[in-house]
Amino acid sequence: MMQTQLMTSTHNQTVQLRIRDMLLNALAVSSGAIDAISFLVLGKVFTAFMTGNIVFLGLRAASAPAAGMVSILTSMAAFAVGVYISAQIVKPSKGSGTWPQRVTVALGVSLIAHTAFLAVWFASNGQPSIDVAHVLLGLWGFAMGMQSAAVRSLQVDGVFTTAATATIIFLVGDLTSWFTTAQERRRLAGVLVSLFVGATAGGLLSMRAHIYAPVLPFVITLGAVATAAIALREHDVEEGSKSAPPLAIRGGL
Repeated sequence: MMQTQLMTSTHNQTVQLRIRDMLLNALAVSSGAIDAISFLVLGKVFTAFMTGNIVFLGLRAASAPAAGMVSILTSMAAFAVGVYISAQIVKPSKGSGTWPQRVTVALGVSLIAHTAFLAVWFASNGQPSIDVAHVLLGLWGFAMGMQSAAVRSLQVDGVFTTAATATIIFLVGDLTSWFTTAQERRRLAGVLVSLFVGATAGGLLSMRAHIYAPVLPFVITLGAVATAAIALREHDVEEGSKSAPPLAIRGGL
């Protein structure tokens, strides 16, 4: 009996980890598309990749201090606010399971910003003025900050769905270690490929179906939240689960 229960528990953990990795890939596709669209349509500004924004901020300060800096600062400030709020939501359950419910809640809050973005976008017929573009940058920056902090709370080494630098470092570094598994390398490579796919899709939609481009990241994020709410219903320790998830699934395989 105990052996059967152990096998069932191990199987359930494996399924949960696969679903988690699938959701991380989906969120990476979403953020890749968002950065491509915001860069192409909203004034050469990123709403997820803050390293790029810092570089742009320096370049614009060096060449024309008053030109375009408001857009960058708006995106960065909104991103920071999103990180702060998301961190407050997920903090009590950080590290308590494969995918605590609070992570789903935080991503659900980011959907509010996604929805508002679409409303403003369609109201401006996909041709926002500079002032409206600032609002859009703020909404997407906030959503990406929420997503970044929520994903980070999962404590999956090397996985940042809104940036690739750390993931590349972990992936290449892991190639030199005998202690990493093929599954870990597939997870890291999957996030990188997903960012590329998202950026490609976002770029193509921006050029060929401009008005509908922002629908893609919204639908993907909505699907990720719905899947997590249905398939990953773990309760973290603070919220009254009967037992904490086994240690093996806390950081990943």
